[in-house]
Amino acid sequence: MVEKIQIIKKDVKNITLKVKPNGEVIITAPKMTSDEHIEFIVKKRTKWIEKKREFFASFETTQKEFVSGEDFKYLGRSYRLKVIQSNKESVKLQRGYLEIYVKNKNDLKRKQNLVYEWYYEKALLHFFNILQEFNKIVKQEIKDIKIRQMKTRWGSCNPHKSYINLNIELIKKPKICIEYVVFHELVHLIYPNHSREFYNYLSIYMSDWEKRKEILERMG
Repeated sequence: MVEKIQIIKKDVKNITLKVKPNGEVIITAPKMTSDEHIEFIVKKRTKWIEKKREFFASFETTQKEFVSGEDFKYLGRSYRLKVIQSNKESVKLQRGYLEIYVKNKNDLKRKQNLVYEWYYEKALLHFFNILQEFNKIVKQEIKDIKIRQMKTRWGSCNPHKSYINLNIELIKKPKICIEYVVFHELVHLIYPNHSREFYNYLSIYMSDWEKRKEILERMG
């Protein structure tokens, strides 16, 4: 039996199953549903539950200290951090290192901000280029693009307002994964839901989308 389950019985017609970001499973079921039937449903959906939990767990990152030698990701590759004291502050990627030039090497908040700003600038450049490229296929108006920290999603789309949100953490993933998320959200401008038509369209123009999605989820 799957652990951390909350069962709610109330006046509803169908059984619904939800996994929260903390890994807790919530089952809402009609009042007359037997415990045996609920257990059967959980067993049947165990694989789906575990995949959801793995997805949410992929956003739980160890708190970095921002000291030389730590590992940082960028476009699917790992780079060692090198903290260098300097009056001129900046972040550079060179010779296999992510170098932080900072006035005070012990100022954690400043180092965090410098790296975040660097990631943001890179995300802005790469995401925009990929959006432009794939919008040649979708050919939809995009009124606003936001890049931000997102706890449980790689991206989201508001098809009614033509807004697209992208998780800044994507800039750490391989380009093929970024392309998958961007294209996925762009297709929602045509098909708002995850309908058969949505997946058919996705498969026609990105035949390996499932492989890309699998890589993204595996990397966390």
